[in-house]
Amino acid sequence: MVADLNWPQMRQGRAWLSLIVTPLQWVVDVPSRVADGVSDLVVDRASLLRENQRLKAEALLQASKVQQMAALTAENIRLRGLLAADERVDVPTRLAELIGVNPDPFQHEVILNRGSEDGVFVGEPVLDAGGVMGQVVSLAHYTSRVMLITDARSALPVEVNRNGYRGIALGKGVLDELELEHVPDTADILVGDLLLSSGLGGRFPRGYPVARVTAVIRDPGRPFTLVKAEPTARLDRSRHLLLVEYQPPVRPVAAKEVADE
Repeated sequence: MVADLNWPQMRQGRAWLSLIVTPLQWVVDVPSRVADGVSDLVVDRASLLRENQRLKAEALLQASKVQQMAALTAENIRLRGLLAADERVDVPTRLAELIGVNPDPFQHEVILNRGSEDGVFVGEPVLDAGGVMGQVVSLAHYTSRVMLITDARSALPVEVNRNGYRGIALGKGVLDELELEHVPDTADILVGDLLLSSGLGGRFPRGYPVARVTAVIRDPGRPFTLVKAEPTARLDRSRHLLLVEYQPPVRPVAAKEVADE
């Protein structure tokens, strides 16, 4: 210390000694720096993992919101179509929602969230934005069961929109097919013709779209032409439906019938 204080050349010697000691200091400091690096790496990895989990959760949430928006958009489109259908109907209607499907493959029936407490009655017509879906066949207090027009028990009087030819559209137990049977070979029916409800059955008012002709089969070995049609209603996709409060007009009583009474 005395030499360092009184001998100026000692400072230069100390500088050389520091240069010699520097590698040793670096080697001594290596474990500390490695430990700090490992600690930072562990901390950064944990932070990255947490951030990754957070981003994944946010991405999943955003994806669910996007899916919900897509579902809401599709539902709005369906409801707008249904509203347009409601505007074309000149009788009172009520909105219903499909809540169940009959699992029996031989019965084409759906269940709605409207029942007798809502004023629904047996035989009430049911529509979607595309056309006729079916009619109510049974009731509970808050639900109703609807038989679709493709059910094998269904028969719906129709007419060709192009020329007014009348026939009966029969369900064949196939969800996308109706048939017109006992059609004469001379009948003017073409592929693409639109079939409307004729109103003659007393269940549906006249003029509702029912189906579009997809095939006209004229077989010389058969006495009648077989006409196949596809329903215009989306029987397997529609969720919001219209119940039509239609009551068939009362048939006037003839004078002879009154006299007979």
